[in-house]
Amino acid sequence: MSTLVILGAQWGDEGKGKITDYLAETAEVVVRFQGGNNAGHTVEVGEKQYKLHLIPSGIIHGKKLNIIGNGVVLDPTAFFKEVEYLEDTGLTITADNLIVSDRANVIMPYHKVLDQLKEKARGKNDIGTTGKGIGPAYTDKVERSGIRVCDLMHPEVLKEKIELNLEEKNRYITKVLGGEAMDPEEVYNTYKALGERLKPFVRDTSVVLYEEMKKKKKVLFEGAQGMLLDIDYGTYPFVTSSNTTAGGVAAGSGIGPNTIEKAVGVTKAYTTRVGKGPFPTELENETGEWIREKGHEYGTTTGRSRRCGWLDLVIVKTSIRVSGLTSLVLTKIDTLAGLEKIKVCVGYRLGDELIDYVPASLADLALCKPVYEEFDGWDDSVSKATSYEEMPLNARKYIERIEELLEIRCSIISVGPRRDQTFQKDDL
Repeated sequence: MSTLVILGAQWGDEGKGKITDYLAETAEVVVRFQGGNNAGHTVEVGEKQYKLHLIPSGIIHGKKLNIIGNGVVLDPTAFFKEVEYLEDTGLTITADNLIVSDRANVIMPYHKVLDQLKEKARGKNDIGTTGKGIGPAYTDKVERSGIRVCDLMHPEVLKEKIELNLEEKNRYITKVLGGEAMDPEEVYNTYKALGERLKPFVRDTSVVLYEEMKKKKKVLFEGAQGMLLDIDYGTYPFVTSSNTTAGGVAAGSGIGPNTIEKAVGVTKAYTTRVGKGPFPTELENETGEWIREKGHEYGTTTGRSRRCGWLDLVIVKTSIRVSGLTSLVLTKIDTLAGLEKIKVCVGYRLGDELIDYVPASLADLALCKPVYEEFDGWDDSVSKATSYEEMPLNARKYIERIEELLEIRCSIISVGPRRDQTFQKDDL
């Protein structure tokens, strides 16, 4: 058995999709274990670019088995839209290379309506959701009123659940949020048809995964959002609605925690964040704008511009501790090429105390002042490097200091967006 987890070590958009694609060449099974189509992974292979939201990045490799686990919330409409998009690129998508857990909760139309209306009602206190129904779907899951993929296969069960849910939710939508009531019959007919279409892909994925692992298959688990968006350890409430840490892998894919052998954290050479929430190292100046434009920092899912700032080792250290990361992947080091000086946050000053962890309270985090170390920059030749030894000296010094401060290896380095602009510095 060989199992490897790939996680985002920041606030997302670290390049997980590209690294999953890179490592999937040697993997045999790729698993998504949390989140929904609010994720956005961009993978470039040669001249082709693939934008994925729900389907595991291993699908680009054709014959790999890709699993959408029970911890994912599934929007069937988005699922088939993505399948069609991938087929239009020339890929073959069948139940032989893509399966969906029968225990995954389904995103219903009323979840999207609730998401958008509640976000609008928050006004200036909005939390920056994607409006895709992710949060409300997880809410129903925890409240035990959710509809699961297996329910789509049983029309009578599906009809009863939709009627019960909409009896309550229509009151809330119309009387509290000022929206329009939804027709239970219309929702039922739509999702009954979607269930019939989805049926060939549906399996008990925990059983399938267990059998694959018994055969000593190489399994890659792909995280959807960054660790600092975790519902428990992220910058709450500006977080996603699921567990994005390594601890979420077992529950979200139906395996025992003792089967997870290695966990790799992906981090950019700087830091970005989409939407609202604290960001101690944010650069609200020309340098931040320069990084945004050079790094094409715009969301794959939303198109929103990303906030940019210096690399924050406090949040990466938090990810290492909480997820038990065994090594790091450093991406987009080429974006920083051309800057004369580059800074890295090595700690926070909170009053008279120097701390190296992210405090739970946003009030405390707002008082934290980043403590920086400064480095000399490097030139654009970094993007042509095909090995660590070919990288500019200053870029190597930057990486080695990061390793020293975090007490962890940067095993893989990415110097550009393409698959061939990635190399291993150390053995995973």
